[in-house]
Amino acid sequence: MSTTYRVGLVGCGRMGTTIDDEVRDRPNSKLFLPYSHAAAVVACERTELVAVCDPVAEKAETARSRYGAQTAYDDPEKMITNEGLDMVCIATRPSPHAPVTIFAAENGVRAIYCEKPLCNSMAEADAMAAAIHTHGAKFNYGTQRRYVRLYRNLREMIVAGQIGDLQAVIAHCGASAAQWGHTHAADMLLFLAGDGPVDWVQGSARFEETDWDGNRLTVDPPIEAGTVRFADGVTGSFVPAGGYEFEVSGTEGKLRTLSNGMGYTWRRQGEYDELHEAQGPEVPIESGTLRAIEDLVRALDEDADTQGGIDVACRSQEIILGLVVSHRADGARVTLPLADRSMSICPDHY
Repeated sequence: MSTTYRVGLVGCGRMGTTIDDEVRDRPNSKLFLPYSHAAAVVACERTELVAVCDPVAEKAETARSRYGAQTAYDDPEKMITNEGLDMVCIATRPSPHAPVTIFAAENGVRAIYCEKPLCNSMAEADAMAAAIHTHGAKFNYGTQRRYVRLYRNLREMIVAGQIGDLQAVIAHCGASAAQWGHTHAADMLLFLAGDGPVDWVQGSARFEETDWDGNRLTVDPPIEAGTVRFADGVTGSFVPAGGYEFEVSGTEGKLRTLSNGMGYTWRRQGEYDELHEAQGPEVPIESGTLRAIEDLVRALDEDADTQGGIDVACRSQEIILGLVVSHRADGARVTLPLADRSMSICPDHY
């Protein structure tokens, strides 16, 4: 008989429990639902939401009642200690991500799903990675696109050589906030480029020197543009044009997602360098949150790697922080890994 994994939720706010209500009536709602951590855990056939936690008691009790959990807590450490959890979902603001992840890994939790952004600094990311590797916990990062079939299909086409040798990956995601929006874009550039190491980044953001408090940036700045040079020579680009679409360019063709993942186009190069529309595999539109939870279940069942593990999450977080460091250095190229691990993006509300 298949194991049903016991799950606890930390953070009963928007991404934890209520964002489904915002998107339910949208024409593209099938891109998202189930969207919140709680809704995805309940929808997964192999997981049971047994406990929820929030420092605001009313939020915790509302979430417990809505999603059928047994117990509500105000302290994540108490929940983890008391409940014998297999999995913890973390849907708080960024600052608790590192301490909750570390405590969960150190106290027997076998799988962790952590909302983006990963954390506030690379020092925190390093500590999270050390705890997860030391204790053998499975980890997935809340950048949902990498788990769904449409984007995974594109990566498979790239690997299969359907557009020739990969040259560039472009994020058409606008001048989005570094931590709140471009964490998604950085992860997708990384994913489509093969999740390999990064040599350097270079970027432009919107902040002033007065926005710094020592080594802490007190705003979450829009990133206007940026370049990522992967170690294998592929270039990733953030461009200020919006639409949340991603383009992949190769020596023999191009792929591009449409309307935030509602579809994609594939064009192949002809005899005289012209590009012709090609028919690629049909793919379902599905919930990234649910697929991420299901992937953790698979990893637990098989004692296997996850699709969005901690090393990949750290790499995409470092891209974002590196672009901020680049702007502060007057747009200079910044070699990764970052030398300064303590620099943080941490507004007061984080």
